[in-house]
Amino acid sequence: MTPAVPGFFTALSLIAAIGAQNAFVLRQGLRREHVLPVVLACALSDAVLIAAGVAGFGTLAALAPWITTAMLYAGAVFLIVYGALRFRAALRGGEALRPAPGNGSSLGRTIAMVLVLTWANPHVYLDTVVLLGAISAQYAPAQWVFGAGAIAGSFVFFASLGFGARLLAPLFANPKAWVWLELIVGTTMWIIAAALIAGA
Repeated sequence: MTPAVPGFFTALSLIAAIGAQNAFVLRQGLRREHVLPVVLACALSDAVLIAAGVAGFGTLAALAPWITTAMLYAGAVFLIVYGALRFRAALRGGEALRPAPGNGSSLGRTIAMVLVLTWANPHVYLDTVVLLGAISAQYAPAQWVFGAGAIAGSFVFFASLGFGARLLAPLFANPKAWVWLELIVGTTMWIIAAALIAGA
């Protein structure tokens, strides 16, 4: 079996867990707001991290453990703030699924948000750099084939999440459903933040 196949499915199994990044992509997909740039930002970030893991960058965490601790606290603070913003949005009431032009976030602000959610999350490094990097070593000298399969898995997942979210559009046409989404996203952020602090 080509190493690309286990790489593809291993990446899917790691990325598919509900997390801050996935919740944000889902939310953007439901809003149909900057979906392609958000999907590309997530998938390309994963590609860089997976490539770093396959290249052996995962040894850095072992050599400098303080980097992991610093990322834990920085990520937790950001998630707490972002979760609070989602709760505030829920308290303000439901919004239209497709806001009027000019009411959404700018492209720059949206990309900045998704990049922070991606790169400030220590679990992203654990999954992509450390775990996938370690697994890829088992397929040497074809570890880059495994890595290519993992990168493909990331692109497929984020594209499916971002563009597939519109299938839920009829449900989220109801403002109350949008309130529940904001509450779920906010709760998810705070649970992840609590887990990061507990693991620090």
